[in-house]
Amino acid sequence: MNDGTLNAILTRERVVVAAALAAITLLAWAYVLWLAAHMNTLMPAPAMDMSGMGDMPGMDMSAMMQPAFVAWTLPHFLFMFGMWAVMMVGMMTPSAAPMILIYAQVAHQAATLGKSFVSSAWFASGYLLAWTAFALLATLAQWGLERAALLSPMMASSSHIFGGVVLIAAGLFQWTPVKQACLAHCRAPLSFVQQHGGFKPDISGALRLGALHGAYCVGCCWALMALLFVGGVMNVLWIAGLMIFVLAEKIIPGARYFSRIAGLIAIAAGAWMLLH
Repeated sequence: MNDGTLNAILTRERVVVAAALAAITLLAWAYVLWLAAHMNTLMPAPAMDMSGMGDMPGMDMSAMMQPAFVAWTLPHFLFMFGMWAVMMVGMMTPSAAPMILIYAQVAHQAATLGKSFVSSAWFASGYLLAWTAFALLATLAQWGLERAALLSPMMASSSHIFGGVVLIAAGLFQWTPVKQACLAHCRAPLSFVQQHGGFKPDISGALRLGALHGAYCVGCCWALMALLFVGGVMNVLWIAGLMIFVLAEKIIPGARYFSRIAGLIAIAAGAWMLLH
């Protein structure tokens, strides 16, 4: 096989993998958008007898019709977990795409040389498994915050103190060595692979490597994801803004300064919220 043919095959392989990642991202976002549009009907208020209440003096009917908390049952918990998991797929797949494309290219080159090498889908599955684990923790955190009355029924902060503290904590985390170390791993995928024994040709190895890469990304971004509890878990603009920021941190030059400047902005916003 000549170099021109090999390059054509590799280009086609990258296009196929990129198209698959784009489709996964779009499907996840389609679900998030649908969920955001129908959240009022999917989060019912407790049933109550409304007859005659409209004639009662001082009764605010618009307030009565606002979404209210419902007790968390197992189906409710699973629904929320599914929501978080799909949202993480939609937000984090774009930032993982460069690493997955590199893995796909190595796998295809190995296959052309007659070597056994698993699909990059296994690496991607490991990566998304790490974010699924984060989704479980986020669901538990949401449950706890609702019980503490720190979230509104529409899953946004109901306390200026809570919102300000989360913003300040996220801003401070942007300056920590842990943040910078995890970000460095996410920004240099080839260096990450070399430090962890190279590309893995078997299923279990690819899954472990993908999960480890995902764990570093969780370590880099968990505090940013906590900001969803401030702006609203189902606030589409907030979700999109965080996704773009996470991607920018991993691809633009001078990411250390970019993330630290963003941290200062978050600290300032948190301080403003605490004072108002």
